[in-house]
Amino acid sequence: MPAHRYAIYLAPNEPFRTFGRRWLGRDADTGAPVPLPREMAARPAEWVQAPAHYGLHATLKPPFRLAQGIEPAMLDGAMRGFASDRRPFDVSLTLRALRGFLAWCLADRAEAVRRMRELADASVREMDRFRAPPTPDEIARRKPARLSPLEQQMLRDWGYPYLLDTFTFHITLTGMLDADGQAAALALLSSAASTLIETPLRVDSVSVFVQPAPGAGFVAARHYGFDGRTSDGAGAAYLLA
Repeated sequence: MPAHRYAIYLAPNEPFRTFGRRWLGRDADTGAPVPLPREMAARPAEWVQAPAHYGLHATLKPPFRLAQGIEPAMLDGAMRGFASDRRPFDVSLTLRALRGFLAWCLADRAEAVRRMRELADASVREMDRFRAPPTPDEIARRKPARLSPLEQQMLRDWGYPYLLDTFTFHITLTGMLDADGQAAALALLSSAASTLIETPLRVDSVSVFVQPAPGAGFVAARHYGFDGRTSDGAGAAYLLA
């Protein structure tokens, strides 16, 4: 059977990948738990419960059910072509609060922001033919009344409020935290990743993640290198259904 939902993500390269899965306590390539290192021992489990469910990633095209008549292998073929049309680039990251959670975001450099926006916009537009429309319940969970008019428009048109003109690149590291929780998490992350943040992130692939069943954690299905090479994660079988 196909997976319940599919998503197009940017799965960070090393050294961000190893740090991130240790911080979240879960490896998205295998779905297996990862022991918390000593330097992160003060991290409460509830800080990362939400992002660990989705695996370490930056969203390009948010989770979606396959449209009627679409087979997973069709998505796989399209992703291979999509990736082969891209060229690698580097971005610098910074740790900041975003809408109540902490994330690695882009340092404000115009060229990096432009390149990432182009990649995200292309993912949204070119892969939208594979997306089934959201159900009324899925729309309601986004609490449209709390969104801006433009975010509501994105939700109606694309099934998610933070795309295209409302897009902000981010690699989520915590769930929603109050002000004290944000301060504590920021201090711990800043200390544990003090040298990591000086390293550029190489963007040279995109990935399909899958949610095998409702409520299940997301796992990587396949990583598509811009050089044409691919590597599989635990969810690869859901691209063959």
